[in-house]
Amino acid sequence: MGNPLRQRRTAAELASSGQVIEITEEISSFDRLSEIVEADLVALDADKIPSAWRESRVQGELKFGFVAAAGSMPAVSGQAAVELDAVCQRCLEPFRLRLEIAVRLLLVGKETLANEFDDYEIWELDEETLRPQDIVEELLIMAMPFSATHENMADCKAFSSSVESATDMKRPFAALGAQMKQVAKDPDA
Repeated sequence: MGNPLRQRRTAAELASSGQVIEITEEISSFDRLSEIVEADLVALDADKIPSAWRESRVQGELKFGFVAAAGSMPAVSGQAAVELDAVCQRCLEPFRLRLEIAVRLLLVGKETLANEFDDYEIWELDEETLRPQDIVEELLIMAMPFSATHENMADCKAFSSSVESATDMKRPFAALGAQMKQVAKDPDA
């Protein structure tokens, strides 16, 4: 039968069958997402590139159905998550970045008006058929931060090295401060 995540079908077919798709795919099966991650990791020295980055798993679930009493609007809801390898833009070291997306989309053609469905985002279809994998991949790409950084500053070497260097830093006005304190205590000195 094949993987329903990769099969091309119309939104109406997916919705009328009440299709539920469990997602457990390696990041390598998402071409554009893999290209973005690889382009980021290539900036690292070869020995720092995580060897198994392509094996990170995208996991989640998509549920297709109709919205509206007449059953006229195909929709998809669900969630997906992945922990992928990224480069911290502060310390330029690899780290694990967690992406999580919530899916709540109306799948409509260009001519369809869907103004009354505020609970849903509009996903405008360019073609009559779609691949659910393309929706998940696009949403994960949109969830990626513009500038990836460690979530916890304590994990970032940029912050840990700046704290160390701050304690070693010379204080050029320390002697002047000591003299001012001495004058304040004993103005006749």
